Amino acid sequence: MNMQLSGAALKASEALRTEAGIEPDPVPTVAAKATQIIAIYGKGGIGKSFTLANLSYMMAQQGKKVLLIGCDPKSDTTSLLFGGRACPTIIETSTKKKLAGEQVAIGDVCFKRDGVYAMELGGPEVGRGCGGRGIIHGFELLEKLGFHEWGFDYVLLDFLGDVVCGGFGLPIARDMCQKVIVVGSNDLQSLYVANNVCSAVQYFRKLGGNVGVGGLVINKDDGTGEAQAFAAAVGIPVLASIPADEDIRRKSASYEIIGKPDGRWGDLFAGLASSVAEALPNHPQPLSQDGLLGLFSSESTGRNVVLEPATFEDMCGTAQVAKPSLEVVYDEV
Repeated sequence: MNMQLSGAALKASEALRTEAGIEPDPVPTVAAKATQIIAIYGKGGIGKSFTLANLSYMMAQQGKKVLLIGCDPKSDTTSLLFGGRACPTIIETSTKKKLAGEQVAIGDVCFKRDGVYAMELGGPEVGRGCGGRGIIHGFELLEKLGFHEWGFDYVLLDFLGDVVCGGFGLPIARDMCQKVIVVGSNDLQSLYVANNVCSAVQYFRKLGGNVGVGGLVINKDDGTGEAQAFAAAVGIPVLASIPADEDIRRKSASYEIIGKPDGRWGDLFAGLASSVAEALPNHPQPLSQDGLLGLFSSESTGRNVVLEPATFEDMCGTAQVAKPSLEVVYDEV
């Protein structure tokens, strides 16, 4: 009996020695999953939310895990994705939970459809706070929910480009994203905003930042070519041109996703998804105001107008009367 126990103990000892001799797996030196965080900027109403909803949907259908975050105080980024339904915002939910003495859970603010995960930061009502500060607070809440530990292939951030206060420049100023995509059209105001975003990227690069501009998405493209010329002038690629088409307008107004692989516009958004994924963080060369105006005809921008200085008579309606001065003037010695 003792011999049997000794034999069993010996076998167990040998098994432990063998197991101990196996080298452990190497400690990973890089993240198991690389996430591309991409900030999309553009003038209000230019079609960022439309572009992002369809882009994120297409990416999900291609097998990617995608998170869409609306960073516009209007909280309308996810409305197209959810068929027009309003998504509870992080800031509003946080306020209600705090008053009730409860903690915000992911399921309170993050919702999904066909593989796309989406949430809205939200913002204050008109006159009741700073939208930029609301964005900063929203990201602070996301960090508490474990934002940096989430395992997504792509995180798409929808930012309003024609607001310049600090919170709206957060991804660029703090290197929160790898690259920026701008959405514009063949009109001066949207390209003015796109040019400002390029200027912001270059400004923070000079301060040590690493964010670049992936490229331009031309929405409502009527073929006049100003947006193409802008992209070429600042040195960024055109990632896609979405035509000014009645079918797109009508379906977008009805909160219908058109970025489906088997749909009429499937190839367009599949190409956009590939272009966005592969886009490099370019270093743009922003245009001066005159350079931007030069992309358009003088008839549409007023470049033939001459600036005429105003006079005192114009301002007061009367001739300026010279009044004696009380200043003491000393003769030179």
